[in-house]
Amino acid sequence: MSPTSPKLTSPEDTRIPRRTRYVSSYTELSRQVQDAGLLRRRYGYYWTKIITTVAAFAGIWVAFGFLGNSWFQLLLAAGLGAVLAQISFLGHDSAHRQIFTSHRWNDWMSRVLSGLFAGLSHGWWMNKHSRHHANPNKEGADPDIGPSAFAFTPAIAQSRRGLAARLTRWQGYFFPLILLVGLALHIASVRTLVHRKQLKHRWWEVAFITGRFGGYITVLFLVLPPGKAAAFVGVQMALFGLLLGGTFTTNHVGMPIVPPDMKIDFMRRQVLMSRNITGGRFTTFAMGGLNYQVEHHLFPNMPRPNLRKAQSLVREHCAKHDIRYTETSFFGAYRAIIRYLNTVEHATMDPFRCPLVAQYRT
Repeated sequence: MSPTSPKLTSPEDTRIPRRTRYVSSYTELSRQVQDAGLLRRRYGYYWTKIITTVAAFAGIWVAFGFLGNSWFQLLLAAGLGAVLAQISFLGHDSAHRQIFTSHRWNDWMSRVLSGLFAGLSHGWWMNKHSRHHANPNKEGADPDIGPSAFAFTPAIAQSRRGLAARLTRWQGYFFPLILLVGLALHIASVRTLVHRKQLKHRWWEVAFITGRFGGYITVLFLVLPPGKAAAFVGVQMALFGLLLGGTFTTNHVGMPIVPPDMKIDFMRRQVLMSRNITGGRFTTFAMGGLNYQVEHHLFPNMPRPNLRKAQSLVREHCAKHDIRYTETSFFGAYRAIIRYLNTVEHATMDPFRCPLVAQYRT
């Protein structure tokens, strides 16, 4: 029996097709989660989170006006970057239908939080992120591991030539470029709004993002000289990118890559390609609850505060069915990521056999 095969507890199990057993495995876990009430909405939590985060956003701009022309504004810029990351996490939760039972309320909450506050396109994010959730780390299907400044898959690394190929062998040490993730997200959002004419509620998103950027730049240059205004934007964008990029990269980069022609059942597809991050309440806050990435991928509409409660059920279920469950520290994840990026052209394409991630299994 392979390490990833389910345990057979009775002779009758051998007559059940493997695919049926795998589907039944997820159904069993899903029933446990529902019985525990972990899919119920958490209105008190989310309304408190939304109100306090928006209040912090407003408070930063009030302090900005009182502080005036000062280099201490860079402290507020860092605070703004952190608050915008929290707003983006709330937009992410709402896009996943975690906040309200109404799809319409969730869509518009995400659209307002993402566009009007964070300056990101809800429509662009939904398209990209939905494809990622459907096929995490699957080559040719997951946009998060497609061609970019980094080669995330062996095929991309092996296709590079000349200087690009030589740099790929050291690309892990260029990972501080993650500070530019915030800028890249804004550029992708604007490009989508310009080129995708059929995007749902496109003009609302154009109005939100145009108003947001216009107001942001206007206020900065009314209070600060150009040099300080540019420094403010730089600090804010760098911390925003670090918090968002640091969250999403630790969840999947360095985990097994799925070949384009391989089919894997839902349970294993979500668990084997995801990595949880330890660290307690501070880590949960800083990562918007996405440190429980395995649980989030299995139940994407589960309210954020319930992910921690679901972890014990998921762990026990994975152990029962011999499904590898990966969890490590934040720094442990980055060690694995850097090592993977520097050796990606030789990485295994078998998600059931990955020596690199084996050392981080619980």
